[in-house]
Amino acid sequence: MMEKRKPIWVRDAVAAMMEFKKRGEKEYVSLDECDGRFLSEPLIADHDVPPFNRSPYDGFALRSADTENASRDNPKRFQVIDEIGAGKVSSQTIGPMEAVRIMTGAQIPEGADCVIMLELVNELNEEGQSFIEIKRQLKKWENISFRGEDAKKGTPLIEKGVRINPGIKALLATFGYSKVPVAKKPLIGVIATGSELLRPEDDLVPGKIRNSNGVMIESQILRVGAQYKRYEQCADDLEKLHDTILQAAEECDVVITTGGVSVGDYDYLPEIYKRIGAALLFNKIAMRPGSVTSCAERNGKLLFGLSGNPSACYVGFELFAGPYIKYWLHSDRPYLRTIQSTLKTDFPKPNPFSRFVRSRVLLADGKVYAEPVGLDKSGVVTSLAWADCFIVLPGGTRGFQAGDQVDIMLLDDAQGSDKPWQEPRFSK
Repeated sequence: MMEKRKPIWVRDAVAAMMEFKKRGEKEYVSLDECDGRFLSEPLIADHDVPPFNRSPYDGFALRSADTENASRDNPKRFQVIDEIGAGKVSSQTIGPMEAVRIMTGAQIPEGADCVIMLELVNELNEEGQSFIEIKRQLKKWENISFRGEDAKKGTPLIEKGVRINPGIKALLATFGYSKVPVAKKPLIGVIATGSELLRPEDDLVPGKIRNSNGVMIESQILRVGAQYKRYEQCADDLEKLHDTILQAAEECDVVITTGGVSVGDYDYLPEIYKRIGAALLFNKIAMRPGSVTSCAERNGKLLFGLSGNPSACYVGFELFAGPYIKYWLHSDRPYLRTIQSTLKTDFPKPNPFSRFVRSRVLLADGKVYAEPVGLDKSGVVTSLAWADCFIVLPGGTRGFQAGDQVDIMLLDDAQGSDKPWQEPRFSK
């Protein structure tokens, strides 16, 4: 007898899954190895940047008061009493009509309150003495980079859970992080099911297709910052699939299977969840594609059952497994960020359930547009190559026209959101 399933809202499925969210352990890696990892602690400035007043240019440090009334017709002459490079500090205190030659980044010497750029002076040498002649007046603090103007001590700079990019790595170096606190990557077990699946290197034969879901999910796992373990591809064999899933559940932090979650004769996952003592959280969601997306919990670990259809599998990962993993990596903004956009083309298909359309973002005339890419069918794989967002069409709607305002969820977006997308109240 075919099992009857009752769909739940997307928001309720997210809430059920995130009841079991957890933070990963903290570990330290070298600064050289931290690229792409996720901070497990916030980055807070422990000193002022810059730590002293410094020169932003090669030039001469002097007193602004001594430049009063300086002009082309009334040049002012200064004696050069010292020269300092970056990393050096002058022992001289600048007095009236004196200057110190200074290089970019060097500390401003005592007594000086401005810097004139090198190209604006005329350098002179008389009897072994160095002088400069200037023909313009300078204001107090002109061309000075002040202590703490970049960051004041105690200022929060980067939140925990943020992926380390080149700019963040520069900050880590600035504040002396030779060892960087990061979230330990969760290990995600990946199991592709289905007797029809071939390996990518296999020749096509009648009735078979190459397994794209497995490598796609592995790539999505790497994109969110985790690591994966690939298990032997399981044919539609209940006992073998049972043993593989049980092994993965013991060895990994999360298990993701693709296929086998529907209600066909060879869709064994519901039965396997029962056998291994996994509590089913949901097995049908009011969404397209991916309505059969399932999730179960066993000993505090989640097992995600994603559709065997490529697009449905992809969407299911991004809406559910992705946020769970990003929270594990200490992110407080683990969900896909949703923004408003204008629909570029008609989408007449009715939406009994909320629909997530693989799409791309377009910028034109100062506006954000979005248009679907490829066929909107759950079994389509080609559209995934071009998608950088999902157009979200709420359930209970009967199609949209070009020019309508729609929500889009951004893929591969570093900012993320602290709240998941939720169906509007009028959804039916």
